[in-house]
Amino acid sequence: MIEQLVFATNNANKTLEVRELLAAKYEVLNLSDIGCEVDIPETGNTFAENATLKSAYVVENYQINCFADDSGLEVEALNNEPGIFSARYSGARGDMENMMFLLQKMEDISNRNARFKTVVSLIQNGVNYLFEGAVYGKLRTEPTGTKGFGYDPIFEPTGYHKTFAEMELSEKNKISHRAIAMQKLIAFLKEN
Repeated sequence: MIEQLVFATNNANKTLEVRELLAAKYEVLNLSDIGCEVDIPETGNTFAENATLKSAYVVENYQINCFADDSGLEVEALNNEPGIFSARYSGARGDMENMMFLLQKMEDISNRNARFKTVVSLIQNGVNYLFEGAVYGKLRTEPTGTKGFGYDPIFEPTGYHKTFAEMELSEKNKISHRAIAMQKLIAFLKEN
């Protein structure tokens, strides 16, 4: 019998991607599959704490092993802002508003170094395992590209001359912070 594992997300694309990667070993469910309509509060001070809050919520309320991720953009010149507040940096939950707010703050700053970071929390049989991924790059001065979401149109990963928003999803998924963390999770699940 294949074991069930919940991915604490309602993002259908993320769910499909992970289902494909774990199909042989796990039946991957998302929040809507288990009837969880709650917007799980992210009140932690780090990506790890927020990811753990989400996975722990599912384990406590639905008694099923779960993993969750938390991600964000960290800008060196801004003391790693927006960090855990990436999704609501401007005070709103809009990608364009957040991106333009960040560009405005960076207007006269020459140090454009930044990184995207993801931490995945897996709670399996009562134990919390953490997996981290990061991708380094720099911020552009204006958005380019129409793919992706969040800060993708202004983030150019090191070694590339295009932003995440200019990449096909298959290319981004080979190098992204989330992909790195998820590959570590998947390797762990396949071994154990």
